[in-house]
Amino acid sequence: MPLPKIHVVLDKLRSAHNVGNIFRLAEAVGAIEVICCGYTATPPHPKLEKTAMGTDKTVPCRWFPDGASAILQLKQEGCQCVAVDTVEGAVDAWDFPVPEQDIALVFGNEALGISEEALALCDTFIQLPMFGGKSSINVGNCAAVVLYLLVRNGVEKK
Repeated sequence: MPLPKIHVVLDKLRSAHNVGNIFRLAEAVGAIEVICCGYTATPPHPKLEKTAMGTDKTVPCRWFPDGASAILQLKQEGCQCVAVDTVEGAVDAWDFPVPEQDIALVFGNEALGISEEALALCDTFIQLPMFGGKSSINVGNCAAVVLYLLVRNGVEKK
């Protein structure tokens, strides 16, 4: 079954444990790579290694000084850049039509979200609707839901 071509961009994530978890998720859904931006932990890193369970050695990784630089590069490579954020106008992730081209999912800092510079460069925005009192969930949990929704939607589309 053909899977969507997904790049995962992490814009200044604070927790190396979350980054390791996202490496595991990226490997599980066949993502092309994880891109770490700013102070996001990159392999090798002991806390990242603990939760990545070896996937930090099998999933390709690139580093950029900031999310905007990564997005500019990904656009040059032909990716559609999609911010996962609760900004106004964001489409619910389950309604997002998976494109034919490579897609770069941009996830932001647990407290600050995606940087304004990176958000401004994204082509579109998707979100997980929040039905409780909080406006977000843990970035690793969010990545799991969004990645698997995109894989399901991409596979069903083909």
